[in-house]
Amino acid sequence: MGEQGCVFCAIVAGDLPADVVLDEAELVAFLDQRPVFKGHLLLVPRAHVATLTDLPTSLRDPFLEAAQRLAAAVVDGLGAQGSFVAMNNVVSQSVPHLHLHVVPRTRGDGLRGFFWPRHKYADATERSAYAARLRAALG
Repeated sequence: MGEQGCVFCAIVAGDLPADVVLDEAELVAFLDQRPVFKGHLLLVPRAHVATLTDLPTSLRDPFLEAAQRLAAAVVDGLGAQGSFVAMNNVVSQSVPHLHLHVVPRTRGDGLRGFFWPRHKYADATERSAYAARLRAALG
């Protein structure tokens, strides 16, 4: 089930320590060792899945449902006002095992929007061309 050398597979297997907060048949969530804010969680499938596009159909609903529960837990359990929920796929993905970040947020916490610069479209024509390319890729 686990992938050799995968840190998250080792955590799931109990070979590496972690502060687990959700332990279910198909999913595990634990505290991030380098949190953006205290209470920052990582949700992972037990089975080694590299990216979101690799996530089996059978895990999509349970994964999102667990993410919802974790987002509520950082509010209810930590007094956060909300959360930042995100994942990287390949680029900036520090561990090649699908993981969803759930970061507790409060107004004025210093985190500003996204972590990268914004890039504007040259004009409406360029924006429409990008939309058309994405529609074509979706089939």
